[in-house]
Amino acid sequence: MPRHHWRLIVTPPASGAENMALDEALMERARTADEWVLRVYSWSSPTISLGRNQTARDRYDLDRVAAIGASIVRRPTGGRAILHDREITYSVTAPAAEAGDLGESYGRINRVLIAGLDALGARGVQAAAADPSGRSAAPGMSPCFDVPAEGELTVNGRKLAGSAQWRADGALLQHGSILVEDDQSLLISLARDQRAPIPRPATLSEALGRQPSVGEMAAALADAVRAREDPDARELELDDTIRARASALVVRYLDDDWTWRR
Repeated sequence: MPRHHWRLIVTPPASGAENMALDEALMERARTADEWVLRVYSWSSPTISLGRNQTARDRYDLDRVAAIGASIVRRPTGGRAILHDREITYSVTAPAAEAGDLGESYGRINRVLIAGLDALGARGVQAAAADPSGRSAAPGMSPCFDVPAEGELTVNGRKLAGSAQWRADGALLQHGSILVEDDQSLLISLARDQRAPIPRPATLSEALGRQPSVGEMAAALADAVRAREDPDARELELDDTIRARASALVVRYLDDDWTWRR
């Protein structure tokens, strides 16, 4: 397996628009930097992120969304809705030419994730990549954690992490959400068209018997990157160029024309 250069970054809690803008800015950086970047982060308030191509316009009761103190943002990556509150989010950006096809890049990232999860304390998390029969679910109104798609991480067959990848102009961005506690069924109650509850997903709290922090998860993943990918991986400092580009991109993720494009 060819060696790639990796950088690591943990960022403080931010709004949905700020988080998505920074990930897109890091994706733009990957078009010219010969590096993979693993970012671990959280959200400053409960946020529903919609998949890039998910049909969502007029599908949510916005009064109920506001009543729980949540906001809505649309991701640049695909997939279905996720409630970001009791979970840990990661992103990976990389030059697409180095990443191979979708299966190869998912496999590489999954190996890092699984190694990091297994290193969380004495018990670890016995995660594995799902290989279900049939096709992935269409980007409809069922929450992301309804069923695992091929390659997503599970524990004892139950979905632990949802992931989605977007490629454009020579770079890739992969998003993933790792559940700490199970609150994803709340998305059902926020939809105008009420649906049956989703199957109970796996959680880090259940697997470990405790709630790991964002910092602990980030440290475990950083160790996994150094063990499996790049022993010289070091922290990425956000310079003025990245910060300025992220600030410019925030406008897009605050725009209703983007959020409710479908």
